[in-house]
Amino acid sequence: MARWCYRHRLVVLFLWVGALFGLGAAGSAAGTDYANVFSLPDTDSKTAYDLMTKAFPQSAGDTDTVVWKVEEGSVRDESVRSRIEPALKDIAAMKGVGEVSDPYAAQGAAQISEDGRIAYAQVTFAEQANAVPKELIEDVVDTAQAAERDGLQVELGGQAIARTQEPPQGTAELVGIVAAAIVLFLAFGSLFAMLLPLVVAIAALGTGLMATSLLSHVTDVPEVAPLLGSLIGLGVGIDYALFIVTRHRRGILRGMKPEDAAVTALNTSGRAVLFAGGTVCIALAGMLVMNMRFLDGVVIATSLTVVLSVLAATTLLPALLGMLGMRVLSRRQRRRLAANGPESAEASGLAARWSSYVEKRPRTIAAGALVVMLILALPVLSIRLGATDQGNHQESQTTRQAYDLLAEGFGPGFNGPLQVVVEKGDAQALATTIESTEGVAQVAAAPPTNGISVIQVVPTTSPQSEKTDQLIDRLRDDVIPASGAEAHVGGVTAVFKDFAAVTGDRLPYFVATIIGLGFLLLLVAFRSLVVPLTAALMNLVAAAASFGVLVAIFQWGWGTELIGIGKEGPITAFLPVIMLSLLFGLSMDYQVFLVSRMHEEWVHTRDNARAVRVGLAETSRVINCAALIMICVFSAFVLSGDMEGAMAGIGLAAAVALDAFILRTALVPAAMHLLGKSNWWLPEGLEKRLPHLAVEPKEDEPAPVAAEADGPASAVHGFVRDEDGEPVEGASVTLLSRGGRQLDRVVSLADGSYIVSVPAPGTYLLAATAASYGSRAGHVVVGEGPLVYDVELAEGEVDAVN
Repeated sequence: MARWCYRHRLVVLFLWVGALFGLGAAGSAAGTDYANVFSLPDTDSKTAYDLMTKAFPQSAGDTDTVVWKVEEGSVRDESVRSRIEPALKDIAAMKGVGEVSDPYAAQGAAQISEDGRIAYAQVTFAEQANAVPKELIEDVVDTAQAAERDGLQVELGGQAIARTQEPPQGTAELVGIVAAAIVLFLAFGSLFAMLLPLVVAIAALGTGLMATSLLSHVTDVPEVAPLLGSLIGLGVGIDYALFIVTRHRRGILRGMKPEDAAVTALNTSGRAVLFAGGTVCIALAGMLVMNMRFLDGVVIATSLTVVLSVLAATTLLPALLGMLGMRVLSRRQRRRLAANGPESAEASGLAARWSSYVEKRPRTIAAGALVVMLILALPVLSIRLGATDQGNHQESQTTRQAYDLLAEGFGPGFNGPLQVVVEKGDAQALATTIESTEGVAQVAAAPPTNGISVIQVVPTTSPQSEKTDQLIDRLRDDVIPASGAEAHVGGVTAVFKDFAAVTGDRLPYFVATIIGLGFLLLLVAFRSLVVPLTAALMNLVAAAASFGVLVAIFQWGWGTELIGIGKEGPITAFLPVIMLSLLFGLSMDYQVFLVSRMHEEWVHTRDNARAVRVGLAETSRVINCAALIMICVFSAFVLSGDMEGAMAGIGLAAAVALDAFILRTALVPAAMHLLGKSNWWLPEGLEKRLPHLAVEPKEDEPAPVAAEADGPASAVHGFVRDEDGEPVEGASVTLLSRGGRQLDRVVSLADGSYIVSVPAPGTYLLAATAASYGSRAGHVVVGEGPLVYDVELAEGEVDAVN
């Protein structure tokens, strides 16, 4: 398929552009229909919600709040009323506004605080928050805040109002792409090579987001799903393309034709990308174990984006490689290739030196890395799940100011009232009992409607306080049963409490599911029990450490205002499930890319130390580069204007950083050195029963010299001499398959002699290079017997194949 896409690049490009614009046009015409379904079946808050829907079938639009405060005097003063009342009348007259509750009206006395310094008015729109035109919301904000003067503060809160504070759509994605572009340019040194992963990721992300918006019309997709889809899509889209482009460029630098290099890259790194994408989707699908409708849409959006990222990397990318040809290399690399010939297949530089260092000191490095991860994981012991609200916004934002003013004037619990829905029994008697309950500030019972009574309960503590959770438990376990009434506690605060409780109960099953599936995949792929077990343990360590960082920042408040995230609070209830899915998927990506190269070397040499050393040396640089890109992309989602998006971005950025720079670069290879050959142990009985799933391609079959040529292993031998016929000692002689895989490598002796082993008759590439000499490479055709092949090296002379 890679060769077909390479040769029919215009057709592939046309299909992708057509899909992108077609889905874009359809998505623009259909619009979006995102729906946040937080309620859970078989929970008390869900029962309360269903009863309220039955009693009040005509649900009103979004209700937002205008709050004002005077520094001196009272909000009832004529000087204040003369400014506020005209503004409220102007807002009420706007098209799209249903009604405005006026605290100065006869029934509005409860909307003024006891000290008379704070009052609020509720603005009810005709539509829900997402459907209210943004121009209307901005007019409401401008009209209300125009009434301000010295000593009179006016702020607004609510879901619709919060939309005016959102940064321009796509800001986070744009910043992430720019940061990734800088990293790619530094890594490749080529503008065209830098653009390839970006184009692939943008194509996959664009089609994924448009398809998600269309799917929102046929299934429940929450508002946060496109944001999470963008987050994971940009990360894996760029990374998958990066792995393939890196392998492609390496093939060209080692003497392959661009087309052969592309095919080889797709047949090696492309296979790993397919496998890695599959593991990410399986990890995401693990969220379905939680049986939460809210997460179903997240699974759809994120999995669809990952699938399209894999599809783009395996079809669009080879087409783009075909269009670029040799320009995928920088000018300097092209000149060096022409002057010096193919590069050596051996890894060199910092990665190779670090790999050797890990091999020499595995115990020290493993212990140090483990201590760092455990220290970072300590805060996770105090994690508390809950919900964020506008009290967590930045202090400079009007929604945060309105939240604080309401808490100041009417009590902390005013921002998160509970609704006790009474189905049977004496509602008034229950209201009286609730009013005397510890933790209750205010109770208001509404007249019965359709046989259902609703009692609004304002706690004395904020919605995020543990004491509010304790009040909900007190009402459910003690107060309501003792009253003899049949009632249920609902409201946003109760919903999120139930959500957190269910998440905590089901999380162990979810973690066991995704770890078990990942273990089985790696078991089948690498034919080992120890490798997947090591990966599972490392994933748990990475998850604990990343959540520790998340708790320290968002729950403890270490630097939240500094990085512009707002006030600390509990970790959003659904975030651990989403983050664990993404984290396990991404961690498995790095494990696959690292261990697949180690496994490849182990199969060829049966030398564990060499397999771990070579695998780390050849993959650590690209893994670290990929991780750096993901960190940039994820961190940029702090700018999304969404608290959950910021949490996910920071949490995943921390997880990727720890995973790539500590686990995969230090702890995993150190552990594999310590475990030795037991890394690759698999009981014979299990080996026979397991299906075969190859992450690496089969070894290249050499082209036969004759039809019946299937002979035994042979050799190529001869002498390396200079142009005067003198032997060249210490020359590096490398035998490569036609696909660019290194088969053998030796160093010439004092008399210039060398001998490399050949697995079977066929055509190979023999390359020789030595210090102070140029490089020489050529094709050799080996028959059934050994081949004598002398190599002459000359200073400055190059004989590079193709």
